[in-house]
Amino acid sequence: MTESKLDQVSSMTEIDKRFAAVNQTMAQFNYQDHALVEALITAQQEYGYLSKELMTYIADKLSVPMSQVYGVATFYDKFSFDTPISTDCMVCTGPVCAVQGGEDLLAEVQRLPDGNGEKRVHHSPCLGLCDQAPAALVNRRAQVRLHVSDVPAMLRGAAHLPIINVSGEPRELTGLINVLGATDLAAHRARGSFSALEKALLEMTPEAVIEEIKNSGLAGRGGAGFPTGLKWEFTRKASGARKYVVCNFDESEPGTFKDRALMEGDPYRVLEGLVISGYATGADTGIVFIRDEYPAADEIIKTALDEMRQAGLLGEDIFGSGYAFEIQLRHNAGAYICGEETALFEAIEGKRGNPRHKPPYPTQSGLFGKPTAINNVETLAVVPSLVLNGGKWFRQWGSGKSIGLKLFCLSGHINQPGVVEAPFGLTIRELIERHAGGFDGKPQAILIGGAAGGFLHPDHFDTPLTHEALGKLDVPVGSGALMVFNQSVDMWQLLEGVAHFFVYEGCGQCTPCRVGTTQIHKFIQDFNHGTGSSEDMQRVIKLGQMIKESCVCGLGMTAANPFLTFLDNIETTLEA
Repeated sequence: MTESKLDQVSSMTEIDKRFAAVNQTMAQFNYQDHALVEALITAQQEYGYLSKELMTYIADKLSVPMSQVYGVATFYDKFSFDTPISTDCMVCTGPVCAVQGGEDLLAEVQRLPDGNGEKRVHHSPCLGLCDQAPAALVNRRAQVRLHVSDVPAMLRGAAHLPIINVSGEPRELTGLINVLGATDLAAHRARGSFSALEKALLEMTPEAVIEEIKNSGLAGRGGAGFPTGLKWEFTRKASGARKYVVCNFDESEPGTFKDRALMEGDPYRVLEGLVISGYATGADTGIVFIRDEYPAADEIIKTALDEMRQAGLLGEDIFGSGYAFEIQLRHNAGAYICGEETALFEAIEGKRGNPRHKPPYPTQSGLFGKPTAINNVETLAVVPSLVLNGGKWFRQWGSGKSIGLKLFCLSGHINQPGVVEAPFGLTIRELIERHAGGFDGKPQAILIGGAAGGFLHPDHFDTPLTHEALGKLDVPVGSGALMVFNQSVDMWQLLEGVAHFFVYEGCGQCTPCRVGTTQIHKFIQDFNHGTGSSEDMQRVIKLGQMIKESCVCGLGMTAANPFLTFLDNIETTLEA
């Protein structure tokens, strides 16, 4: 070996040691290119920023072009490139946090001296802590119910820590939250956890499991509402030996935090549902895709998975059934669009999170081009109960297209914000007065279904919370988020913030969404400055309708919903 080659080996050994944490992450995925996002996340956390040297190192190890590394890194919000940071402060400016002091909080953090330029301050469109607004994340430590006076303590990580607020009835899905330690596997098994998995593996065929899910009428709880049993059936019948099941724990829809409550309070229920979905569909690998803004849930899931492996609930021959299954944990590095199922696949594959065109659908060609069943956290949490009780049991609640129990995220101007478990069919008013302590002040409007949902006036608060009833008002149930705003809120200012969210979070590949959301936001800005005309409004309304009809993905199609429903249900009432 020549001297130059010896020097090269020595140099690589030194750099491998210097970037040991990143190297270890890439090694976990056998240095495949799909490890790119995970490697970048590790790099940001370990070194405080992505230097050119570090990105070059990752490109070399994964055998991908430097342009691809840079293109992926600049797509996601988590990454910084200029100088190392010792304090990463993310302040929530989502709809609820904004009206409860989030903007003032952000301004105060930005006002304070940086301290040698080591502080990075940026906003988050939502941290999934809307029930404890305003909230912030400082060095991956969530802090809530903040006031401007809390900022010094907040930057030290010493302000108020989040809790899990859960209420409602019958508490079938949430009954163990705040009752047992989240990762105490023995205690959870003593209360029945994994008995459904044992029954499925030892007493039921995969087809029988799917039939019970179909009989239940369970539809996706993430917003799209596709029948879960059909999704599993399509995946099982799809050609190809390799299949995947994915748990979508991205939950970046503003106003939504039910999945966080489930995963931080009772992760085993969700993970059990994921293993059952794997058995039913014929998959041997499951993936939990989690947003990076949920560090507490991340650690809880890691611990829960380790406990499951030690207990033989993952790995080879689970319950002596011959069935083998493993679960990986993968991360979103800060992109709302990755809540869309195909953009999520792109992120797991180490790419920019651009939604794919359909068809083919995920059940035919999903993750890594293989048949994939992807389900929301709440959807999977229902599955163990269906296996134990039978599908028809679930139909005792709700009716029509709105079957079973649902988790609702209540926040804003109400007296007891939190996650409420309730059957479909309660009215908006009943849900808030019975389970959230009533309204805080005189309500002016409610935003249902997240930022991509729709606005309703109090005149509609006696509307049942069902797909059918809300659909008549062009408002989706969506993720189950209900954000209440009282008379203290400037609704046009709030709408401007929601419109900016879609400009900021769009992936950019789709012209109707990219241009349309910008035009909607500009019109609202002009209106708030007194320069918007009625002709402009009519033009932008037509543009909003075009966005709904022509965008590539479902998230883009809903980007104009808040603006259009605001004009239909709120502004006309205010003028009257």
